[in-house]
Amino acid sequence: MEERTGPDGETLFVDREDGDIGTKGPFYTVYVEADRERRWGYFCGNCETFNNAMDAMGRIRCNECSNLRKAEEWDAAHE
Repeated sequence: MEERTGPDGETLFVDREDGDIGTKGPFYTVYVEADRERRWGYFCGNCETFNNAMDAMGRIRCNECSNLRKAEEWDAAHE
């Protein structure tokens, strides 16, 4: 676990062993505590930022570099 300072100055923990494939780099899971009890969100491995968002279909998009993880589940009707 890599300790990082989050956007509001809080200490967050980036799990570089738990990554999801993105178009430009991986998205790593971020936790509030090192024991992985509470998930905080995701960290973009391409541009090293917490500034990203997930939609209802599970897509993650980095607001800095446009790195994108495809939806976890999808069907053609949503395209």
